[in-house]
Amino acid sequence: MLEMNHHSYPYSSTRNSTYGKNGMVATSQPLAAQAGLEILKKGGNAIDAAIATAACLTVVEPSSNGIGGDAFALVWTKGELHGLNASGKSPKSISIEAVKEAGHETIPAHGWIPVTVPGVPGAWAELSKKFGKLPLKEVLEPAIQYASEGYPVSPTLGKYWNNAYKSFKQKLTDDVFKHWFDTFAPNERAPRVGEVWSSEGHAETLRSIGETNAESFYRGELAEKIARFSKETGGYLTAEDLAEFKADWVKPISVNYRGFDVWEIPPNGQGIVALQALNILKGFDFPEKECVDTYHKQMEAMKLAFADGEKYVTDEGHMRVKAEQLLSEAYGEKRRSLIGEEALFPEAGDPSLSGTVYLAAADGEGNMISYIQSNYMGFGSGLVVPDTGIALQNRGHNFSMDPEHMNALAGGKRTYHTIIPGFMTKGDQPIGPFGVMGGFMQPQGHVQVVMNTVDFGLNPQAALDAPRWQWIKEKVVEVENRFPHHLAQGLAEKGHHIKIALEPNSFGRGQIIWRDPETGVLVGGTESRTDGTVAAW
Repeated sequence: MLEMNHHSYPYSSTRNSTYGKNGMVATSQPLAAQAGLEILKKGGNAIDAAIATAACLTVVEPSSNGIGGDAFALVWTKGELHGLNASGKSPKSISIEAVKEAGHETIPAHGWIPVTVPGVPGAWAELSKKFGKLPLKEVLEPAIQYASEGYPVSPTLGKYWNNAYKSFKQKLTDDVFKHWFDTFAPNERAPRVGEVWSSEGHAETLRSIGETNAESFYRGELAEKIARFSKETGGYLTAEDLAEFKADWVKPISVNYRGFDVWEIPPNGQGIVALQALNILKGFDFPEKECVDTYHKQMEAMKLAFADGEKYVTDEGHMRVKAEQLLSEAYGEKRRSLIGEEALFPEAGDPSLSGTVYLAAADGEGNMISYIQSNYMGFGSGLVVPDTGIALQNRGHNFSMDPEHMNALAGGKRTYHTIIPGFMTKGDQPIGPFGVMGGFMQPQGHVQVVMNTVDFGLNPQAALDAPRWQWIKEKVVEVENRFPHHLAQGLAEKGHHIKIALEPNSFGRGQIIWRDPETGVLVGGTESRTDGTVAAW
């Protein structure tokens, strides 16, 4: 088992790590975590619990995810780790030329242009079919109940929901966005904290997905509604695009970091960025956490990894550079050699010369799952399919309009994806799932959580509570307002452009569950920057 500091750490909140043995679910919303635990107690396994939690999150945290988003998962079962890529492709009819003809030089954040095929329902169905114990219909029941009967809005959700409403009210004035306001602002405002919100359309959609194992979403009644809405309002998404969706089982990729294997989903996800940074950092010694040199090297490694990710990562079938090349020992050493005493301006290297809500779940049988889903940029595209509760994602916003770029927009292609689940093993034993949601913060959060755990021995809650930093661009790095001032000053002296953020919302929201291989005891941590909960049994 990891050597963890189980006592309070200088940054720890009032919360301690949570312990359990028969099952555990960690996520950003208490009602969703309890839904997963309810399914475990009904005889479901960790995979069933994760699906129940994920479905519930589309209802109780709609500002971060929805039925119309994408999903990825890492599943440990029977001594093996499996990867699921349930990210959808762009519509076949879209192209750089079509976007320009519509009057855009860049890909807009809202409307039909950035909408890609949703993968979330397909992820639930595929996970249930391959690893679940209970029928999907039963697993979705808690989410259906919350959608139909309503639930009181939690504090963090209320804040972001209101922010989204105010932004959309200014920006989304076209009639095509009317259904978002009908669904998520029925009283011409966002629901207030403690106010009960429900959506019968959302409940009916979840019922249909459960009863048909998501067939209705891709090749049935729901698919017809989505395709009709697209056709009537000038969209690119067709019934054919939906019918061709398939969630893919993929081989996870990893690097060994100080004796622990850290696992991510291969591209099109940006998990490879976290692995690249760890591959660079493992060549350094870090005798203490709280010193300028430790943070400096972390930030420099992260910048170099992001520079490569931005240049090379896209739909794996379109990549001209392989993941193995980016993660090779020789390339890691080459990138490491660039790190000196001064902050670098990041540039991509040439390896040929050498992607929200997150949840973790575990059960008493040893099954564990790291799962993430998102609509992107909060509520996504601003489009909601009438009377269904389906808020469509805007993942295509990450495509490039440069035809020479590896991640160039094209029909039937997966884009560079920010959402990434993480998992850690040692030898042939699982340590457990972890993740930090939040756009381009995610690989940075993965690196910080892994190092807090492996290098500095922090228990799950302390590893999550520690102040975070994030590289923004060029030499700009943001730090949380409780980041030690003397360290921020020292980093500035090394050439980093340090900005102190007043709000914690841009630094990601994480969850961790570790399992003791000898006793089976589970220990979990949850995000102190949101309404996070660890439900244990």
